Amino acid sequence: MLDATILVAGGLSDGAPSAAAVELLTAARSLTSAAVVAVVSGKVDAAAWGNYGASRVLVADYAGADELVSAAGADAVIAAAHEVKPALILLGSDHRAKEIAGRAAVKLASACIADAACLEVVDQHVRASKLVLSGSWNTTFDLRADSGANPPLVCLRAGAVEAEPCGGAAAQVETLAVSVSQAAKRVEVVSHTEDEAAAGPQLAQARTVVVGGRGVDGDFDLVRSLAQLLNGAVGATRVACDEGWIERSAQVGQTGETIAPRLYIGLGVSGAVHHTSGIQGAGTIVAICDDSEAPIFEMADFGVVGDVSTVVPQLIEELAKTR
Repeated sequence: MLDATILVAGGLSDGAPSAAAVELLTAARSLTSAAVVAVVSGKVDAAAWGNYGASRVLVADYAGADELVSAAGADAVIAAAHEVKPALILLGSDHRAKEIAGRAAVKLASACIADAACLEVVDQHVRASKLVLSGSWNTTFDLRADSGANPPLVCLRAGAVEAEPCGGAAAQVETLAVSVSQAAKRVEVVSHTEDEAAAGPQLAQARTVVVGGRGVDGDFDLVRSLAQLLNGAVGATRVACDEGWIERSAQVGQTGETIAPRLYIGLGVSGAVHHTSGIQGAGTIVAICDDSEAPIFEMADFGVVGDVSTVVPQLIEELAKTR
């Protein structure tokens, strides 16, 4: 275990830490016996952040710049790194966080690893592991983690860590003055629209995900019904999104979300590599497809060869009985 501060970039906050932030805080606590410090934008509930192990929370003051601009977010991470001199900086693995990490790594003359699935300390180095080449190869990186001016940055994949509170004391909340770069000042956010919140858990953080593919033939009510029974999130393959059966934000795979649920259920999903590369971290994979030769069955833990419109209603009926 390290004996040095770890900095967590908690993103945009509206009080309590987000689902991604609590996973990062949990991961940080498992790597160091020293302080865990967070840098965020927005409001902070000190007790909630302390409950997951943050001893300090630095609230970025952008002096009028837009906090939604990734370049400004990178400036905040750099300012926090100079303030606390961490051995390691942890971020989420969404598109904004990865852009922030890349920018900050260049400015800090350090390393950046995206989509890490596992972190551990080996001989006072941090070892980060991730899947590459569409999930066909696992690779590891050993990062020197010494407190100083060049801390490595790691974007941790959602679901890689099970978030656990530690019952810590309320975090000390401080304002962090950020020297906003010209790159950030040149960008103006003209409009910003939040995606309409879907029922159930968010796709990236969900412990159960039900994915609809070409085989559902546009019937995503069936997918949603099963997901609702299991308190899961609804996902989709690229084909289903291309057909307009569901919004693009539900896409799972190489060009969509990378997920790591405990339970993945594919309905009418053939298992093309651009989709399965996004589910390599899943615990148990269940596939229901009418094509016995579908590639999804090669990686499934449990497979049913049958028509989705016939099998799934029976599954929903049986699950409803157990409720």
